[in-house]
Amino acid sequence: MIALKATESVPAPIQDRCSPEINQMRAGDRAVHDWYRFVLSYPPHLVQHYLEKFGIEPGQQVLDPFCGTGTTVVECKKQGIASVGVEANPMAQFAGAVKVDWTPDSAALVAAAQQIAAESDRVLATEGDQWRELAPDSDRILLKHAKDKTSSISPLPLHKTLVLLEQIRRQATGGAGRHLELALAKALVSGVGNLHFGPEVGVTKAKPDAPVIAAWLQQVEQMAQDLHHVRSHESIPAKVHHADARQILQVLDPHSIDAVITSPPYPNEKDYTRTTRLESVVLGFIENKQQLRGFKEGLVRSNTRNVFKADTDDVWVANHPEIQRIATDIETRRIELGKTSGFERLYHRAVKLYFGGMAKHLADLRHCLRPGAQLGYVVGDQKSYLQVMIRTGQLLAEIAEGLGYEVIQIDLFRTRLATALREQMREEVVILKWSGQWPQHPYPFSHLPR
Repeated sequence: MIALKATESVPAPIQDRCSPEINQMRAGDRAVHDWYRFVLSYPPHLVQHYLEKFGIEPGQQVLDPFCGTGTTVVECKKQGIASVGVEANPMAQFAGAVKVDWTPDSAALVAAAQQIAAESDRVLATEGDQWRELAPDSDRILLKHAKDKTSSISPLPLHKTLVLLEQIRRQATGGAGRHLELALAKALVSGVGNLHFGPEVGVTKAKPDAPVIAAWLQQVEQMAQDLHHVRSHESIPAKVHHADARQILQVLDPHSIDAVITSPPYPNEKDYTRTTRLESVVLGFIENKQQLRGFKEGLVRSNTRNVFKADTDDVWVANHPEIQRIATDIETRRIELGKTSGFERLYHRAVKLYFGGMAKHLADLRHCLRPGAQLGYVVGDQKSYLQVMIRTGQLLAEIAEGLGYEVIQIDLFRTRLATALREQMREEVVILKWSGQWPQHPYPFSHLPR
């Protein structure tokens, strides 16, 4: 294994790595970032730290290949740095793309929202008890409470939401419609729906009603205030592609990237498609089980719910001894405990597919990097299932080294409490460098043709 000592350098102002504040967004960073973001997203100050550490300047370009809701690309734009993101989740990609579009006029955005709100109130008053509903196929893929089958959103708030969405799409002109829809997505998950967010998203007690239009207007007004304050950086290039990070050559130009700051999924059995399910369904990004499956097929295989029979990413790590040992230990432990469910029998394979997918991503990424490019990958150790430790950062460093990257160091970002184990787990930033020189020997960990 690579003999690397994790450093304690991130971020300098916070010394207690167990403190939850280290991963929280600072009040001064909230503009634009807070339009819509994953609960467990890494904070903007982490991006600021690595932009400074890597010495990134205007005229260079930063990539986030697992863009999520756009923390890296938004922060780069705020700092005057060009950026590009890649994201396979259609709702998250939409959010990231809207968050780097600072062209709408603030006053015009609020005026349009007020007009749409008034028309929505009129429609709600005239339609009476004729509540609108989702199509049956769409309703089936919403998250439901396991016991009482409470849906992610109650009937009356859903009706109000669908009326409002219709009016946004009828009346909004230019690019403002996308911002107004993103504000609705934020309202859905921050109070309109029946969701709660912890380590996982879940369905809580049903709300008979919710102030949908008022909650949406509040989000729009915050957007308008932020747009006013960031206007000076409107022209800084930033784009978010809807694509699979394992197929990155389809969307990026060769030798175009100077730095990477990103956080890929962890091999943690977390179904990332659940996190955005309500807003994805309501806004029409996912309408049925077939589209949901297609969404899952575009993701790195970090959990058993997006493992498919035809998957082959594991060939990339077929000769990696530690990954193979971990997979064998997981399967041995499963058999010893008599665990026989479908996901339990797939877990050892999901681990190999995860690291294989990351190897495929890192292999293709080399074509897009400029010589001297610096990379930071935020990843976390895992021990959540069957008590088999997965040192994610260490393993990714070994995979990267086999592909010709220089492994600079592994920074400790924070420790986090694993809910199931009540143990502190490491979350790290793997720092790599691409010299521009391809390795003389073939990648040693695969069964690919040499």
